[in-house]
Amino acid sequence: MKKITIKDIAAKFDVSISTVSKALNDSYEISDKTKEKIKKYAKKKKYKPNFNALSLKNRRTKTIGIMIPNMLNYFFAQVFKGVEKTANLNGYKVITCISNESYQKEVETMETLSNGSIDGFIVSMAEETEIKNDFSHFTTSIEQGTPIVMFDRVAKNVSCDKVIADDFQAAFKTVKHLSNTGCTNIAFVSTISNLSVGKERYTGYLKGLEQAEMPIKESLILNIQENNYKRFEALITPLFENNSEIDSVIATSEQAAIAAMKIAHKRGYKIPENFSVIGFSNGILSRHSNPKLTTVSQHGEIMGETAAQLLIDKLDSKIENQSSNTKVIQTDLVERNSTKTFLKLTK
Repeated sequence: MKKITIKDIAAKFDVSISTVSKALNDSYEISDKTKEKIKKYAKKKKYKPNFNALSLKNRRTKTIGIMIPNMLNYFFAQVFKGVEKTANLNGYKVITCISNESYQKEVETMETLSNGSIDGFIVSMAEETEIKNDFSHFTTSIEQGTPIVMFDRVAKNVSCDKVIADDFQAAFKTVKHLSNTGCTNIAFVSTISNLSVGKERYTGYLKGLEQAEMPIKESLILNIQENNYKRFEALITPLFENNSEIDSVIATSEQAAIAAMKIAHKRGYKIPENFSVIGFSNGILSRHSNPKLTTVSQHGEIMGETAAQLLIDKLDSKIENQSSNTKVIQTDLVERNSTKTFLKLTK
């Protein structure tokens, strides 16, 4: 049975949410007759009050919750660092939750924390949520008075503040960089093709090929459906076996990019002399791989700071029904030893 909300009760009796709230709290402003029928109906439907929704104006925990899809991703760790930094500067505490890419866990966690534990959420959706295309738990949270700021993986149809990276332009620029350094057969390896960010990067890759006047070769495009990074090398190897002309790889994750470098090395390529690799997420692996990996930096810490500030500004504001904003964080290409530079090529 769907959990009944204060909004549902208000609709049942054609009264305002404020009237229901006052009736449930036995306010003298509401007639005994109205209070009795509202309380009776609420009890029958097993209504449980959401304390944030009932008394948001005078009940503040000064705590925000951040929900991330997994704890092993360097990018999400950087986002959390930015959130915590900004929250602390503004006198807020942070509760961290991990969905482990599970829709059900995401829903259950939000329902638990929405009952007065936090003032608002910062969320990056679980993979299952995006695939399921069910965002009702987000809209319910917002309707009941617990605001949300989404980052990275966002639901376009949910009316809330969002912070995203310029994933399309990031992939477009990687193709341009590889083209400028002499690459002509650029492969694209995606480990997140089911997600909106993965689709944006793929579209940017295609646009980059078009801009460079390179043909789109389906054999150079690989979508990995497994999350087990230990299998990446085995899954990417056929890309090399079936494309003898391959001279570069763009990968949507560090692990996939490093796997591609290992394969290239085993097959006799020299990096970056005749083979180049670029990955997304400027993490620890990139700086310690051999050779060091050129990456797209998504500036996770800045994204976290921006998301936290948007949420805190909304929580501290006295204005209701504020319009939603989308902030776009610009990415940068961090050049290391897995690619040639344009300047070296033109000397």
